[in-house]
Amino acid sequence: MLFSDIVGQEKVKERLIQLVRENRVPHANLFVGPPGAGKLPLAVAFAQYIMCENRGESDSCGVCPSCRKVAKLVHPDLHFVFPTKTKEKSDEGADENSEKPDDTISTWRSAIIANPYFGENDWYEMIGMENKQGIISTATASEIIRKLGLKSFENEFKVIIIWLPERMNNQAANKLLKLIEEPPEKTIFLLVSENPTHILKTILSRTQQVMVPPINRESVALALHDKYNLSPELAHDISRIANGNFYEAIRLKDQESNYFFTSYRKLMRLCYSKNVLGLLDWVDETASLGREDLKHLLVYSLRLTRETLVLNMGVEEVSYLMGEEEAFCHDFSPFITTNNVFSITDELVTAFECITQNGNPTVVLTHMTMRMVKLIPNKKAA
Repeated sequence: MLFSDIVGQEKVKERLIQLVRENRVPHANLFVGPPGAGKLPLAVAFAQYIMCENRGESDSCGVCPSCRKVAKLVHPDLHFVFPTKTKEKSDEGADENSEKPDDTISTWRSAIIANPYFGENDWYEMIGMENKQGIISTATASEIIRKLGLKSFENEFKVIIIWLPERMNNQAANKLLKLIEEPPEKTIFLLVSENPTHILKTILSRTQQVMVPPINRESVALALHDKYNLSPELAHDISRIANGNFYEAIRLKDQESNYFFTSYRKLMRLCYSKNVLGLLDWVDETASLGREDLKHLLVYSLRLTRETLVLNMGVEEVSYLMGEEEAFCHDFSPFITTNNVFSITDELVTAFECITQNGNPTVVLTHMTMRMVKLIPNKKAA
């Protein structure tokens, strides 16, 4: 992956290139920043630049044998670690009750090549997690130690990219700590985190942080126009709503949020009409979603509720809506006011937390809707 393939982030790219050219690459680097900002593709492009046999001033050459192998994510001196699913205890040959990255490496490679801006929940969906959270196990950490103990196959450097190190269990984290404290010669660790506060503090203290900010709107709009042939007007609207998250921009481009919008609109209309039986039907339909999709729906509902209040207050210039979302929220804005918005968002947040903690979706959603139906008036506030 070339730096030029990555949307925006010019200052981060310049810093990484400078580190290599001045031979000052820290042995342990931690990429941190908001979702969809490009932390993972930056780490891969950084690895390719480090391993390139004919580096340019501003990018790897892209044509040397090393670059071609890194581009396909098959270089023998480039290693990946990422969360995998927990196996059932009865699974034959289950090692520490979890899969290793090598078990799903083909899916991982395909995911990065297709769209390296994906998030944790998207990855779990790809590997069929079915409402469970992935882990990086002790067995995986032991495999890292084994691989890094070998001599480099082809390159001067060995590079290991650890995606979501916060998903390591305690034993794995302690093994990694020892490895970072006493790294093998010419071995570079690139950690990519969505939530660095959950990483072992002693690991954090031994890494050099690479701060990756949200992608600026102009870069997102330009990428949407160039890569997907969107009109400048539509690309601009999507970039404003995506708010620096390129994965969200792609999702909006593909209009994958249509189901969430339809579900949210139906919920609000049922609450407005005080249709309890309709709400119970909505609960039955929505509870069948997977845990991650249900969490996405609740987060989406929080965003649209906030946007509806913005329209109610008459400050459309800070609204992040377009199309059907904008039309519905504008029509419904008289019923979302400062009198009820905090109570409504409390119900959505509480439901999100309960689902996150593996609460029964039917029970959680029934409780939420029966409270929300009392909060939304069926006439405009005076």
